[in-house]
Amino acid sequence: MGRLFGTDGVRGTANIHPMTVEMAMKLGRAAGHIFREGGARHRIVIGKDTRVSGYMLESALTSGICSMGVDVLLVGPLPTPGIAFITRSLRADAGVVLSASHNPFEDNGIKFFSRDGMKLPDNVEDEIEDLITSGKIDHVRPTADAVGKASRIDDAVGRYVEFTKSSFPKGLMLEGMKIVLDCANGAAYKVAPTVLKELGAKVFVINDKPNGVNINAGCGSLHPEVIQNAVVEQGADIGIAHDGDADRVIFCDEKGREFDGDKVMALCAVDMKERGALAGDTLVATVMSNIGLEIAMREAGIRLVRAAVGDRYVMEEMRSGGFNLGGEQSGHVIFLDHNTTGDGVVTALQVLSIMKRSGKRLSELGRVMNTYPQVLVNVRVREKVDLAEVPALTRKIAEAESMLDGNGRLLIRYSGTEPKLRIMAEGKDHAAIERIVRDLAAAVEKELGGD
Repeated sequence: MGRLFGTDGVRGTANIHPMTVEMAMKLGRAAGHIFREGGARHRIVIGKDTRVSGYMLESALTSGICSMGVDVLLVGPLPTPGIAFITRSLRADAGVVLSASHNPFEDNGIKFFSRDGMKLPDNVEDEIEDLITSGKIDHVRPTADAVGKASRIDDAVGRYVEFTKSSFPKGLMLEGMKIVLDCANGAAYKVAPTVLKELGAKVFVINDKPNGVNINAGCGSLHPEVIQNAVVEQGADIGIAHDGDADRVIFCDEKGREFDGDKVMALCAVDMKERGALAGDTLVATVMSNIGLEIAMREAGIRLVRAAVGDRYVMEEMRSGGFNLGGEQSGHVIFLDHNTTGDGVVTALQVLSIMKRSGKRLSELGRVMNTYPQVLVNVRVREKVDLAEVPALTRKIAEAESMLDGNGRLLIRYSGTEPKLRIMAEGKDHAAIERIVRDLAAAVEKELGGD
């Protein structure tokens, strides 16, 4: 069996290994064993997004955890960052989220938070995998009243609504602001509209009616054109689009132009620095962030640190350096002063607060950075082989780097959650980098292409 955990938990097609009820139960048993510390009664929070497969996986995971003598607290559909918050708030031993984030509904995933709301480091994930494969805990079978029980937390949505609102400046309201909100038919369908309306905004909500199979379907942060069109039609001030589990967010300005995670980080970093709130005058981004972000931060006197792709790697860099702002171009932004993981609702509130305090439109605030042309293509592969062992590809990559000649960047990496190779190039000439990426994609398809 290959490694279960990718860059963001265990993920795959629901009811096909590893995303089966059998594996969910094993993961529950292993997690129940690992997170038991001391002699008191132990509790693990379980939340999910709106996928139909969440019901069966939730039941299996609950059974596995309870079979280890650990109680389960069920919160139902709630954004991933909400599970991190609830885990900390209830002082639970751990939190688990059933979600495949931005993936289509037929996929699902299982990811864990520690008691402090942090995603697990590799060594703890390795320990869970070892317990599953080794059979070390097969004999651990509590009986009688030592068996765990499950109960439901009925006010989880309300708790999280109040938590996110606490990140918005006291005394400030969103009255007079018209917002288009796309909930992606996902976990934020109750929380996000409630937060914005309670803060006084006029909200035009779309894709807030999940049915188990429409999550991320032609909507949400992967399809910003939906809010772009709606903002223009409604004459709104801003468009906000979440993904299925609402740990990320993408915006568009009042003219319908996209405002991605790089611009959000640039805007918030400059604002926080001006207010003396940016720890170490440093922003943590990933290798995928546009070179324009790096240039803008340099001009603003802010240091940019690049981490590996994945918000947990951004978080590790933030914690090791004592920084409080980081994120990804895709819209995962971590405000460590407010939450321990990317939080789409909190991020939206930070952007809105800057608009209200400055009195400026988002189009004007977007001038904080110039985005260099960037082309990204995903190629499905049969297997994730070392590219250095494929001579035809190493030659093509060398040719591409020579063509860029120091006036751009080339980044090639495997997806951590899907059988895909991501090819990204950026530079001043869009047509040139598009040719480079297209030629590389064709070479990868020829050498490694999947079915």
